[in-house]
Amino acid sequence: MKKQFFLSVLAIAFLSFAFVKPAGKFYNVDTANSSLQWKGYKVTGEHYGVVNLKSGALTVDDKGNFNGGSFVVDMSTITVLDLTGKGKENLEGHLKSADFFGVENFPTAKFVITKVVPKGKPGEYKVIGSMTIKESTQEMRFDAKITEEGGKMIATADVRLDRSQYDIRYGSGSFFDDLGDKTIYDEFDLSIKLTAKK
Repeated sequence: MKKQFFLSVLAIAFLSFAFVKPAGKFYNVDTANSSLQWKGYKVTGEHYGVVNLKSGALTVDDKGNFNGGSFVVDMSTITVLDLTGKGKENLEGHLKSADFFGVENFPTAKFVITKVVPKGKPGEYKVIGSMTIKESTQEMRFDAKITEEGGKMIATADVRLDRSQYDIRYGSGSFFDDLGDKTIYDEFDLSIKLTAKK
């Protein structure tokens, strides 16, 4: 009898905990109105393009302060914008291949915010989080701006990543000698704009 009563109390406590709503508000990323623009560099020039978001969310606390979030990138959508025709097709295929992002085996990349630090001015934050590309997860730190327009959150940031940290070695002077003008620099830029709504 006592055992049954104890189990009932545990069940009620568990259900009560499971259905407690988290503090703050969640804003789902509107992937159609958000963008990720990339730019890569090599000795002889640069290439740039876009890649689509698959999903994401931003959160604010009860006082309306930005305090977290995450987003998932659909790596199969890597698009080159500075080339046309066969050159565009070849570069997109190469970026999706095992030489670079290995999209067949790693169709998504993910960023998860682990800490947000206000910088002292409204809407300005230092963001700390983990970026996972292929099988590697690395910490990232960058500045972000958050604004609210018509009930939507707009988050923007410019980030520089080092592909060698994610075991992307093709054409990298960090791993291969005598590449000459075929060297592709390890660092590439990502310009992020997230539009999120309740």
